[in-house]
This record gives sequence, C-alpha cells and structure tokens, in this order.
Amino acid sequence: MIDALVIGASGGIGQAMAAEMGARGGNVTGLSRSVDGFDVTDAARVDEVLGALDGPFQTIFVATGILAPKGGAPEKQLTAMDASAMAEVFAVNTIGVANILRHLPRLLPRKTRSVTGILTARVGSIGDNRIGGWHSYRASKAAANMLVRGAAIELGRTHRDAIVVSLHPGTVATPFTADYAATNKTVPADETARMLCDLMERLRPDQTGGFFDYSGAVIPW
Repeated sequence: MIDALVIGASGGIGQAMAAEMGARGGNVTGLSRSVDGFDVTDAARVDEVLGALDGPFQTIFVATGILAPKGGAPEKQLTAMDASAMAEVFAVNTIGVANILRHLPRLLPRKTRSVTGILTARVGSIGDNRIGGWHSYRASKAAANMLVRGAAIELGRTHRDAIVVSLHPGTVATPFTADYAATNKTVPADETARMLCDLMERLRPDQTGGFFDYSGAVIPW
C-alpha cells in the first residue's frame, strides 16, 4: 500500500484524486484550507502542518490554485491588470507551490520511486499561448512550472527515483471552471482523477521535471 498526500483535497479535482487513490489501495492523507486551515500562502502554517507529517509519501499531489481574487476574473486585456490582484494570484499559484516544494526533500523516500504532481495548467505554457489574456493566471502558472522544473533537478541529486512534474488536467467540470467552461468540453472530476492517477503510475524517473497533460502528452514550456 502506498502512502499518498493530497493538498487541496476539498476541491473538485483534489477530492476526486484522494478518492481515486484510496480506491486503488492508497493510504491517503488529505489537506485543505477549508477543512484543515492549510493556507498555502501562509509559510508558517505550511511549515507547521507539513513539518508534523512523518512520511515518506510515495505519491504527492498538489491541487491548489485560484483563477483570480474572490469577486474578480481573469484579465482579458492588458489594461485590466491590477498589481494587487496579480500579487494575490501569485501568492497562491506560485509562492504557495514554493512553500510546499521546500518540504519535498524530507517528505519523499530517498531510495525508492515517488511521484509528485503539481497541478498547473496548459495556459501556463508560454509556447502554447496563442490568444493572450488571463495574464496573471498564465504568468503565475508559468512561474510555478519553473519551480517544479528546478525542484526536479535538485531532488534528482539526492532522490534518484523521485519524479516531480507539472500536470494539466484538462477542463474539469468543477465550480472552479464553471464560469469559463462554456466553449470547452468538460470532463467529470472522477474521470480526470482516473487519467491523472494512471499517468502518475506510469511516469519514469527520466521524465522528472516535465510538463504533461492528463493523457501523458508533453506540453511545451
């Protein structure tokens, strides 16, 4: 039985991932802001909670993030960018990820395979950006991708079988995407969780530091 940690476990994708991992026989620890007061923007709280976990975890999945501050929306134009709103998006999507990644060396096994999946987004791909807009969200996810890449390189020196990747789930039918899914085909959260778990199970150590969609296709940086 694997030990798994799901951060953001009360959200649509996180909850589905925890359920899927449990159905596959995993011993799942779930953390979320709404249930556990686990606020990824509060470095001291992240240190307190993750520091109290024993591990090691063979699987870690991070499903935290916001599209925009509460009451706001992703920008459609350059003139809509607001520094304070952008800072809030980066605090969750980028710095929040960093606050978690810094605990990976202790939480992962050193001598056996592990997989850490950080949920980012295809719109965080610089090379795949064809329509612009959503500037803060795109930039925060692109920055998170860079953190994942750097973490994978560093962990490869001490945890040779550790796999750390950025993952794009597709457009999942959750409250998170409800206002923006009209023009995209949505996938139920449980189906997305099944595909992401399948992918994480077949990833190899030489794929660490990569950026993949739910099918396993490589996404350009």
